[in-house]
Amino acid sequence: MELEAVKSLAAAIAIGLGALGPAIAIGILAGKAMEAIGRNPEATPKIQTAMILGSAFAEAIAIYALVIALIIKFV
Repeated sequence: MELEAVKSLAAAIAIGLGALGPAIAIGILAGKAMEAIGRNPEATPKIQTAMILGSAFAEAIAIYALVIALIIKFV
């Protein structure tokens, strides 16, 4: 295989697998937060704050995967 083709394949695998974990994590996180708010509506602000913070950390992992994919593709 040509080097450019291998780079493209490696970048696609990196971003694909790197986005899969955070996507699953954010889905579970949002589902559990909605369940917790349904059980205890008075705690909504605390739950929402923790959910947003957790989502930001999970999203950061996806951004790292994007950066790695771009490095693989263009370096």
